[in-house]
Amino acid sequence: MSALRFDDVRISLGRRDILSAASFIVEDREFIGMLGANGAGKTTLMRAALGLIPVASGAIAVLDEPVARGNPAIGYMPQNRGAMAGLRLTGWDVVASAAIGRRFGFVGLDKTTRREIDWALDQVGARDLARRSIGELSGGELQKVLLSEALLGRPRLLLLDEPLISLDPAHQKSIVETARRICDDLKVAIVFSAHELNPLVNAIDRVLYLGSGAAVLGAVDEVVTGPVLSRLYGSDIEVIRVKDRYFVMAGEVDVEREAHRHDHPHGSSHDHDDAHV
Repeated sequence: MSALRFDDVRISLGRRDILSAASFIVEDREFIGMLGANGAGKTTLMRAALGLIPVASGAIAVLDEPVARGNPAIGYMPQNRGAMAGLRLTGWDVVASAAIGRRFGFVGLDKTTRREIDWALDQVGARDLARRSIGELSGGELQKVLLSEALLGRPRLLLLDEPLISLDPAHQKSIVETARRICDDLKVAIVFSAHELNPLVNAIDRVLYLGSGAAVLGAVDEVVTGPVLSRLYGSDIEVIRVKDRYFVMAGEVDVEREAHRHDHPHGSSHDHDDAHV
């Protein structure tokens, strides 16, 4: 059984094709890192898999079933844009609101729901963190709490949209290790989008790289090469590998790091295609 399948999928937003004739298969229980330049369609791809964006042609299947909005088999962690920063809630309150459909006021939560919330927090090691106000949490701590939301309902496929944004290397490492452990222990498939490959490279099974409307899925050493990325970026790309680190260079510019730095100067993020959704 495949976790996620795109068959000759074309997705258009406005007059622009975000994906054109994209075909790939994410296998069950596989951890995929998804990379691509700003505007390549990482967020759009996830929203299409969630049934939130129609495809112009082709077909998407989740766990061998046609894509459908509200599929409980998918857990989704959207990009965190700091919308909760001013709320006076604990981490537990935030997860509880997701458990009951984004409503607040938890007096009537039954024991089953409370156990499910605690179970989800335990999977990411955030039970103690969740007792604190979200305003007191570091970026990495908050991301763990938000990751636990995606586990509510015990999905079979997790779509994690840029969970490493604005995190320091230590917190990035912690989030990636947590995701890898979830993949192995809960036997779920994960698609984890990021701007840079290096934080993911030792944890993922394969890499899905988007660009120029195309999607290429394969082993890191097969996909992250000069010829493949030159085609996806539409310009001459050189890939330099130093031990387990990859540098994707256009001339003297590391395009992955430069895109991340310029797109998120204040710790917020979105793909350029996201503005049309």
